[in-house]
Amino acid sequence: MNRNPNAENGAENSNASDAVTRRRALAAGGAVGLVSLGCTALDVATGDGPAEFAAGTATVADATLSESGYELNEVSDETISREVEAAGQTREVRVTNTVAEYDKAVELLGERYQAAVFAAVTTPQIEVLGRALNPIAEMGTRERAELILSRFENVGGLERGSEYSTSVLDTDAAVVVYTVDAEIEGTGVTTELELHIGEPVGVEDDFVLPLAAYPAAFSDGENVRRMMNGVEHEPTDES
Repeated sequence: MNRNPNAENGAENSNASDAVTRRRALAAGGAVGLVSLGCTALDVATGDGPAEFAAGTATVADATLSESGYELNEVSDETISREVEAAGQTREVRVTNTVAEYDKAVELLGERYQAAVFAAVTTPQIEVLGRALNPIAEMGTRERAELILSRFENVGGLERGSEYSTSVLDTDAAVVVYTVDAEIEGTGVTTELELHIGEPVGVEDDFVLPLAAYPAAFSDGENVRRMMNGVEHEPTDES
């Protein structure tokens, strides 16, 4: 799987986002990793070496990208390491998550900004005493919404709106829609955003969490649904 945009797409993205300093959209890897570590304490009580858990990768099919207008920004891995104490023993735990981030330019006030964002967060399933737990299921939808809001600044007034269901990796997944006022990073432009926060979907040895945000005036909900429908999963080589 190609984890990087090709050179042509990279040039197009650069031209479309002259007004924006682009960075990684999500701080989700660290947030999800810390939750994962909390879930593993009982399972890793024994053993000498580090207990390692690695996620596969969830990306969006090329055909879906062509239809929706989104482009790949980056696919990144993030490994969280922490000492966990359980049953009187201490052991290092390492959790590697992946985040596939997409965006596209939208026009606001006569300028174009990379303000429409879609991401698929993949985190490994972890067993505690033989029982599989979903680390991100412990987070409420508002907490999941905050994962994608790291792309924006001066966020306030998060309000829950409608709900719908759509297919993610052949599973009927619930999606909650929020609205929030926020400033597009690095621009000084404030707008109302619409967030689409999916529920985590189990596949292979992972859980995949789809997230999206875009200016409400842009009305990109149908394309977000297409992106969710087009998510594909590749298990880690360690599986």
